[in-house]
Amino acid sequence: MFVAAGAAVTALAVSERKRPLRRRTKVTAPRTAANLALGASCAAVIQAVEEPLCRAIARSNEAQNAGFAGSFPRRLRLLAGLAAMDYGFYLWHVATHKVPLLWRFHRVHHVDPDLDMSTAVRFHTLDMLVSLPWRLAQVRLSGVGPKALTLWRHFFNASILFHHANLCLSGRWDDRLSWLLTTPEMHGVHHSAARAERDSNWSSGFSIWDRLHGTLRNDVTQGDLTIGLDDPCANEDIAFVPALAAPFRPDDQLDQS
Repeated sequence: MFVAAGAAVTALAVSERKRPLRRRTKVTAPRTAANLALGASCAAVIQAVEEPLCRAIARSNEAQNAGFAGSFPRRLRLLAGLAAMDYGFYLWHVATHKVPLLWRFHRVHHVDPDLDMSTAVRFHTLDMLVSLPWRLAQVRLSGVGPKALTLWRHFFNASILFHHANLCLSGRWDDRLSWLLTTPEMHGVHHSAARAERDSNWSSGFSIWDRLHGTLRNDVTQGDLTIGLDDPCANEDIAFVPALAAPFRPDDQLDQS
């Protein structure tokens, strides 16, 4: 499994280099290094804290037939649990933009001016702890068991790498896939510096949630997008150490999403 996952990630990385969706604006290496460093710190928190707690709740769900998935016939519980987890993340994503305290941490993700695969893991370390109560409630209310939780994590991780990729899909494949999944063009709009464009396309897995809530925008040309944020500290906060300090800046120095 690890070999297959590594091969898929490598193929996606090569593809976004060969078929870029947007022109890069910054030197790649320093920005990517900062993104990966932030991602590594987040992964450590997830493995040490979030994963064990979520797995314990998932085992309890399975034993008690608890949560949303538990109300379905056994053959449908896996699908119901996956859908509930994905919808829960849609709601959390909206909250990270609308609640000022949550935005302070999520802003670190949006500061990146060159959206690509490495942006998918660019989150503030404390963001993983701030989101923990929601994640635990999400697992409980969704009713996912251990198998469904593992499957959702694999799907979610693959999805965020894919839709953050700076990848131009052949033909009309981006449009076609966007009827079911979040795609690079779709998510590119969400990373726009223009708030009217950024406040759309919140889905991170299945794209149906944006369609159901009327938050889908597919009328923006990628070449017209300015990726990143328009605030006084945005350029400075790309680097690793300033990114860690960014949530604690005064309000007048931050883009207020």
